[in-house]
Amino acid sequence: MESVKYPNFSVTLVDNASSDGTVESVRENFPWVKIITNSENLRFAGGNNAGIDYAMKHKADYVLLLNNDTEVDPDFLSELINATETGENIGMAGPKIFYYGKDDSRRATRKMIWFAGGRIEFWKGWVSHIGIREIDIGQYDATKYVDYLTGCCVLVKREVIEEIGRLDETFFIYGEDVDWCLRASRAGYRLAYIPTSMIWHKVSASSGGNLSWFKNWNKLKSQLRLMARYAKWYHWLTIPFLMTIYITKNILIAAERGGSFRKLFNNQETSEAQ
Repeated sequence: MESVKYPNFSVTLVDNASSDGTVESVRENFPWVKIITNSENLRFAGGNNAGIDYAMKHKADYVLLLNNDTEVDPDFLSELINATETGENIGMAGPKIFYYGKDDSRRATRKMIWFAGGRIEFWKGWVSHIGIREIDIGQYDATKYVDYLTGCCVLVKREVIEEIGRLDETFFIYGEDVDWCLRASRAGYRLAYIPTSMIWHKVSASSGGNLSWFKNWNKLKSQLRLMARYAKWYHWLTIPFLMTIYITKNILIAAERGGSFRKLFNNQETSEAQ
């Protein structure tokens, strides 16, 4: 973050009871970073809420959530804030996100996209990343309003948090960001994808990889919670059938890569114990 060009920001690190020396290392190497240490792992929502509370208490105009497994373009924050301040009723903004390390270098001319905005298809019962695993050739270079923004990196206006509240900590993992965005959207705010803002994401490093049993099992539970909360009655005419197809496809892919149901539940128990 030292290379970020935006002149007026501060960094707060929320540590979810790590035991790998992270806090000590950050204090030694980045003394200007504010560190919040939680006594237990509060997961994504709880950990981020601790940072949100701190930012709101200290009168921040914006709150930026940013995963620790990312690298950022120096202009990423300036682009997000400029778009939010000049756009009409934008409450949240998010960048174009690339897979870290794809195509030999994160700064390679050809970059693989991880996120170019979020799409919610209630009739399918699922949420998805626009552009995922596509090579970037400029097809998503237009600013646009989207259904949701990923919590991997999202800028939120103070007034939005004051109106809709923080992340919902009842989500075990996954889906909290989509729920937050839906609440903002239903309160009348626009969610903007800003392609001139760019970051690189080391995807799913903390949950075993993109096709791990742990990730897909918990994504399924979160999708069902989201659908139960937001889908209309007529969406449920197709949700069970189409969601079953999606789940079966992921099970087959994970099984082909050496997964098992035993591994799924072992991963879940390990995570809950951390």
